[in-house]
Amino acid sequence: MENESIKVLIGDNSAANGVKAAAILRESGMIAYTRKMEGSTIYESIIKDRPDVVITALTMQDTDAIALISRVKEQLINVPEFIVASNIKNSFIERQVLANGAAYFLSEPLELSELASIVKSVCRKAVSSACTDMEIMVTDVIQKIGVPAHIKGYHYLRTAIISAINNSQLMESVTKQLYPCVAQKYSTTSSRVERAIRHAIEIAWDRGNSDVISSFFGYSVNSFRGRPTNSEFIALITDKIRLKLKLSK
Repeated sequence: MENESIKVLIGDNSAANGVKAAAILRESGMIAYTRKMEGSTIYESIIKDRPDVVITALTMQDTDAIALISRVKEQLINVPEFIVASNIKNSFIERQVLANGAAYFLSEPLELSELASIVKSVCRKAVSSACTDMEIMVTDVIQKIGVPAHIKGYHYLRTAIISAINNSQLMESVTKQLYPCVAQKYSTTSSRVERAIRHAIEIAWDRGNSDVISSFFGYSVNSFRGRPTNSEFIALITDKIRLKLKLSK
């Protein structure tokens, strides 16, 4: 079975934002469409069209994102992943949104160039063995291992692996080359990238799928060898995906 396109519902039908965002996602091979920024309209479209990912504002004319997510959960078994956008930069609100079921909290104004990567990072759609889309493959691997999508380390780790696949020289010096490369993309520091990635790996090692971890790393979670270092983790996944891409050509 071929890998299916990701279907994305954007709760904004304005030409300046929603329509432009949908066009960018379509260029990345997704099915993207817009609906009016109203909770009732978005809810009806979710029930009818069954998107994989929903991008919506934190507050709408008739409801808010948390209430919308709750209502969808009451109705559907297979709930789409929600990306909630807001111009309010507040860590408490962000935690509340994520704790109530959102997969990602996005600060406005939106960086449309990053939108496709964010959608792929939160989407849990099954990836076929024939898939050769590198970003989807990386996302699939780290999700299966058990890295939570809502933490910063997930996105830093994903970007680090993709960067290393595209430029193998970055792995020659993870501290001096790879971390700064990731940090620049997220306007942060190399030390924060290193700590966030380490934290993401620790969570996966403690709470992730032990069978998947064993299949990738060759030893169990409880092995005396302990969890891999950041460099080991990134290098192994990078090599595996690079090999798969080479064999698929």
